[in-house]
Amino acid sequence: MSLEEVARTVETIEAEAEKVLEGARTKATEILLKAKEEADKILSSELPVAEVKIECEKTIHKAGEEADKKVEDSRRKASEIRANAERKLEEISQRIVRIITGADLK
Repeated sequence: MSLEEVARTVETIEAEAEKVLEGARTKATEILLKAKEEADKILSSELPVAEVKIECEKTIHKAGEEADKKVEDSRRKASEIRANAERKLEEISQRIVRIITGADLK
């Protein structure tokens, strides 16, 4: 595998990691929007104001926690992808060195 192929592979892996993070950000935004919609729905109902405020705060807090978890999971996955890319790059580099030095000809 040439260095250009290795570079392309690493770029592909990094792009995949970015997609995972972007997906998490999108999902977090969707969760927060849904929470706001639910809060608005609760506010428009005929419940006592104090109960509505408490329910809104709970919903928004829960949505925020879910969004944070999804973003953290995506960051972890992206980190794992990068770590695997670095490991593979190291393995490929070592293989190229062995091929060039003739170490694989035994």
